[in-house]
Amino acid sequence: MTAREPRVVLDRIRGITWDDDFSVSLGHARSRALLMREYLRRAALWARAYGAEEAWPFFDVAEYVDPSVELDAEIAAELDAYIRGNVGTPSIQKSCRGAVHFAAVRAETKAELPDLPDMYEPLLLMFERGGGYAIEQFIDLQGVAIPRGSLENNLSATPFLTLAPATLDALDGRGRITYYAKISEGYPRSSPRGIVRRRVIGNDEETHDEAFTRNLRWEPTEYLRLYELGHNDIDHVEITEAEAAAFIETMTEKLTGNTGNTGNS
Repeated sequence: MTAREPRVVLDRIRGITWDDDFSVSLGHARSRALLMREYLRRAALWARAYGAEEAWPFFDVAEYVDPSVELDAEIAAELDAYIRGNVGTPSIQKSCRGAVHFAAVRAETKAELPDLPDMYEPLLLMFERGGGYAIEQFIDLQGVAIPRGSLENNLSATPFLTLAPATLDALDGRGRITYYAKISEGYPRSSPRGIVRRRVIGNDEETHDEAFTRNLRWEPTEYLRLYELGHNDIDHVEITEAEAAAFIETMTEKLTGNTGNTGNS
């Protein structure tokens, strides 16, 4: 893990748009749901590591990791003023304070930290892609609602580590989306020839088939339709969003040389 300076995290929080314009959050509904699920998983890992299960999921992990580390007085005052003026719900306020406080702990603590992924990074990215959340029967992300689940369920959830903005953008899209990997000899599910997706929109089930191309974007494809008609020799298998994200990020790295953010920091 690499330390993040508290002021860097504070500046990220100050750059977030928290208003009630849902257009941004709706446009990023899928990636925001993935990021929240990954936050819940990471928070469960940290909570279990420090005996903070009762505080999970939205809490200041720094208080458990090294309570002797305090925020610089100037940063603490700026953070408090910003939160009081801009961040409405107590849960989000606690998460923002926790993210900045934990940055200080990671930079200053002499304690040995566990080999766990950055707890707050998925949550910060989710905030940056459309604002906050509301906790009701589900976690409402202003465009999609997901179950909180139990700590135990989240501990065993599949990791989602591909957090590069371009990858997250590629996972967003209207409609019900199903991903497929094109497989053949030498191109298994874990390293397919390519991926395609089918988006079904509305009650009329308007269908859009798209392939992720070397142009690093989704473009229309006839592959699935031709396969259904028996005119395609290349087979395919349904895959998860996490598998699609891994392919997109690998292709992006290969074609651009940009390693992006894999979420392991």
